[in-house]
Amino acid sequence: MKVKEIRSLLEQAAPEAYAMGWDNSGLILGRTDKEVKKILITVDVDDNTVDQALLQGADLVLSHHPLVFQAVKRITDEEFIGRRIRKLLRADVAYEAMHTNYDVCRMGALVAEKIGLKECVPLEETGEWQELPCGIGVFGILEESEELFSFGERIKEIFGLEELRCFGNSRKIRRVAVCPGSGSSVIDQAIAKGADVFLSGDVGHHTGIDAVAQGMAVLDAGHYGLEYLFMEDMKQYLQKQTGGKIEIFTMPKQLPYSVIL
Repeated sequence: MKVKEIRSLLEQAAPEAYAMGWDNSGLILGRTDKEVKKILITVDVDDNTVDQALLQGADLVLSHHPLVFQAVKRITDEEFIGRRIRKLLRADVAYEAMHTNYDVCRMGALVAEKIGLKECVPLEETGEWQELPCGIGVFGILEESEELFSFGERIKEIFGLEELRCFGNSRKIRRVAVCPGSGSSVIDQAIAKGADVFLSGDVGHHTGIDAVAQGMAVLDAGHYGLEYLFMEDMKQYLQKQTGGKIEIFTMPKQLPYSVIL
């Protein structure tokens, strides 16, 4: 299959039109007529990812976070983005990002299903996907109330988290708002919907304590803590859609930082 055919499959999973206006999803590097036999899927495109793509002979790299987010005025070997771009282009490796279009169409629903939320609606509605409202984040209800700390322990187990920061004291919770990645931009929507707890990442000190003052606890799983699900989800999707004709591998799950205990 060619890059343009793979892109058609990705469009069916999460169309680029659903990405936020400030985002940079879609084909960022490479040829649409490039023949694809191997795909590497990752969350971020760092130096290790680029090296693995070349080592494994990948024809296409698919990431969640875009390598190129803002305008790049120079592509040289003097800065890290330029070096990564040059390596990929020199090896004729195509590169596609599925960022906020994936968040809107798949990410929130995927996490909500894993933690058992029912009656789900978007936290910030941005449109309609497959005849249902869609948007950034999800708000839903647990089948039964849980103690906040017990819920947090369950979250750690489900997602294999090394750490989980909690703002707020343990109490019964049932109404849950979720925004994988960085969720501070929709924390007010979570409060407005009456969430007992907000599960997200990159929550700052003042944002967390202000949420607690307004009656909502916050669980911070880090930016990577929930979003790594992108890799296995898209691997399974593409394997099914391509009938196993293409070799698809993912970067290992690995936090971009160390937890010092």
